Amino acid sequence: MTNERRVLVHPNRAALAASVAARFITTTVDILHEQGEVNVVLAGGSVAMEVLEAVNASAARDTIDWDLVTFWWGDERWVPKEHPDRNELQARTALLDHISVPAENIHPFAASDEGLDLEEAATSYAELLESRSIDGTQLPRFDITFLGVGPDGHVASLFPHLPGIREHDKSVLAVLNSPKPPLERLTLSRPALNTSRCIWMVLAGHDKASALGLALAGASRDEVPVAGIKGRRYTNFFVDQEAAAEVPENLTASTF
Repeated sequence: MTNERRVLVHPNRAALAASVAARFITTTVDILHEQGEVNVVLAGGSVAMEVLEAVNASAARDTIDWDLVTFWWGDERWVPKEHPDRNELQARTALLDHISVPAENIHPFAASDEGLDLEEAATSYAELLESRSIDGTQLPRFDITFLGVGPDGHVASLFPHLPGIREHDKSVLAVLNSPKPPLERLTLSRPALNTSRCIWMVLAGHDKASALGLALAGASRDEVPVAGIKGRRYTNFFVDQEAAAEVPENLTASTF
C-alpha cells in the first residue's frame, strides 16, 4: 500500500481514455469483491467524459454489478438542470443513462432551477453525504475519485488563491467568484476529496504540463491547488505525453 503520487504516461489522448476506462472497470470489480459496494466521485471536463464514453463502449462494461455502485460529483456548475454545461448531464449522456445503475445510487448536486439558493444547495449536499457516512464521519467511503486539472492547477472548483482551497471544516463549498464561468459553482472541499481511497487525475494536452510539473515539484496548494490533493492509498496521474512534458522522467512510468 502506498499513497505516493504516481504518473502513468500514455502516447495520446485516445489511448489515455481507453486505458483509464479499462482500469476503472477492473478496479471497480476488485473493490466490489473486497467490500461489496463502491462509491465513485465523478469529474467534469472533456477528458473525463471521454473516459466515461470508453467505459460505456467497453465489452467489459457489465462485468460491474452496477446495483452496487454509487455515484457522486466532485463539483458542479450552478446552471439549470438541463443546461449542456452541467457535469451531471454530460455524465448521464456519456455513461449513466446506458447502464443499469439504480436511480437512487446517483447523487448529483442540486441545479439552479430546483428551488434552492447556492448556499442551501451546498448545505443540502453536505447533509446527504453525511447521511451516507460511515464511522460517524461527514462522508461516505469514497473509493475512486476522478479529477481533472485545469491549466492553472485547479481541481474540482478549488481555484488558486481563493478561500476554498484553504477550507478545513466543511465538506461542500459554495463558490461565488470562480475565475472561469460560470461564477457560481458547488464543490467538494480539499479535505473531503482527500478522504478518497484512490484519486485518479486524468490530464491531456500541453496546457496542463506546467500545472502538473509544479504540483509534483512541491508547489503550494494555494498557488497550484492540485498540489494539495492526495488520496488515502493511491494518487495517480493518468496523462498523455503532452501533459507529461514537464514531469521528471524518474516520476513517470508506462505501467504500474
